[in-house]
Amino acid sequence: MERRLAAILAADVVGFSRLMGADEAVTLAALNRLREELLDPKFAEHRGRVFKRTGDGVLVEFPSVVNAVACAAEIQRAMAEQNAEVPEERRIALRVGVNLGDVIVEHDDIFGDGVNVAARLEGIARPGGIAISATVRDHIGNRLDLAFEDMGEQALKNIERPVRVFSILLGGPSSHPSLAAPNAAVDTRPLIAVLPFTNMSGDTEQEYFADGITEDMITDLSKVSGLSVIARNSVFTFKGRAVDVQEVSRRFHASHILEGSVRKAGQRVRINAQLIDARDGTHLWADRYDRDLTDIFAIQDEITKTIVEQLKVTLLPKEKRAIETAPTQSVNAYDYYLQGRHLFHLHTQAHVLVAQRWFKKALELDPGYARAYAGLAYCCWFLYTNDHAGTSVNDIFEASAHAVQLDPELAEGRAAHGIALDYLGRYPEAVVEFERAIAIDPNLFEAYYFYAFAARGAGDLQTAIRMDERASDIDPEDHRVRLELSQVYADAGLIEESREMARSAIERVERLRVRHPELSLPLAIGAGALIRLGELSRAREWAEDALMIAPDDPVTLYNVACDYALLSDVDRAMEVLERWRPRANQRTKEWIRFDSDFDPLRSDPRFRKFLDRL
Repeated sequence: MERRLAAILAADVVGFSRLMGADEAVTLAALNRLREELLDPKFAEHRGRVFKRTGDGVLVEFPSVVNAVACAAEIQRAMAEQNAEVPEERRIALRVGVNLGDVIVEHDDIFGDGVNVAARLEGIARPGGIAISATVRDHIGNRLDLAFEDMGEQALKNIERPVRVFSILLGGPSSHPSLAAPNAAVDTRPLIAVLPFTNMSGDTEQEYFADGITEDMITDLSKVSGLSVIARNSVFTFKGRAVDVQEVSRRFHASHILEGSVRKAGQRVRINAQLIDARDGTHLWADRYDRDLTDIFAIQDEITKTIVEQLKVTLLPKEKRAIETAPTQSVNAYDYYLQGRHLFHLHTQAHVLVAQRWFKKALELDPGYARAYAGLAYCCWFLYTNDHAGTSVNDIFEASAHAVQLDPELAEGRAAHGIALDYLGRYPEAVVEFERAIAIDPNLFEAYYFYAFAARGAGDLQTAIRMDERASDIDPEDHRVRLELSQVYADAGLIEESREMARSAIERVERLRVRHPELSLPLAIGAGALIRLGELSRAREWAEDALMIAPDDPVTLYNVACDYALLSDVDRAMEVLERWRPRANQRTKEWIRFDSDFDPLRSDPRFRKFLDRL
């Protein structure tokens, strides 16, 4: 008996008994034709395995959720075309349910809650429709060009807990509206993409300020419940590019785009902003703000309120207060904070150390600046995970605790506090913080990334997968989350998805290498992904390049040692480990004892002796 995570598709014919009663021979012939000409070929095309058939139904296992949902959508679209010219009383229509869950495999059959939930989802799907669990919805992210309708939590027969259900919209409303769930609701909120504001200062060192204004506009608009806003990490993939409004609309399905420019000179700032209807390129509003730097928060408030008015969105009193509340009364502290945040996003130890100094300078000017404490907590997290001497878990905990105390509604503070709690062995409390951070800001990359890391450490692979996948949707260019997700997929037995994710991560490492050839860690970690894909010589080349770039960096050394262990090059792995040992902190010394990458070395007496010396 084997247990694993599996994508299950369940389908059956709507009103099969009625059709059989009307004409048994015709119905059976039509059903057999449907199986032979459409269903079985589609299952095979998407690598599905039929493990159970009933008179009018079928259960299919797929190697990935993407395969299962893509297959379901193609089948239902084909069925709709075939039925267009068939009298309604003779149409064969399917209901389909798709779930991702734990299953038990015994011989050729599959059992368990993963299968049961899929079958119950199929039962509440609309005729010609597809019902999926929230786990499936999170899992596929933006990988398929589909729209979804949130049906809310549903009580499914013989399933202990309610399941949040989504219906896939395949084009046009259902012809059976009476079958829609009573809680069904389509998100009709305007969806805004705030493109990176252009730095017009003529000074590249002012780039941080333009980026900071962009991020703060995203933050302010996200506080308005009547709006949906594309995440910072997603829109910043367009930074420095000539932007086609239609391309942005297609990429994010955005209804509106905010773009602009920033010019900062001394104590004066000029901001140009314009709101565009992404569907037809119409300019709905544009304005210029030429003010003293001390008015920077007032300018942001005015732009936010103008957008709300233009889109005829209701601004709730609580939201109005949140937008009008300045994060600090010190413009200089704000400037230091923006410089720190800009450097932190570069994700190198050298940049983060400087960012840490900027956040501390901001706090010297304003000890009550919650965002600066959150930024400081992020820096401490990065330095701690990268084995920086003198940085501890308590540093993360204390900075994040200050942030949360000063502003309980600051998502960054909650996320940082969550990862600190997890490092301290307080996972249940960490989950509360992560969930709160996500509720405050559903687009905060770090909330999902930290949550996934903690969940994987707790053995909750399903949650780790959901959180990593959401993080990868928020930041399409981040190689770290894709490398992590590849490993979690492998842990869950989703080998094909693991390989696919590894390939996408490697592509991103290659693009990053062009922009930042001085970075060693992406190469060191990326080499492990290459090994899993069987590209051994290329993996060895990346590992050696990483060592050449950063011969004394402990995290690079650790990961390169992992690479050589996976390559079964014991001599080279031990040589790198000996270089790593005097630089390692206690956390990574504990990691090495259970890290599966070192399994090829565990029978070697040199490695056992090495562990004893640790």
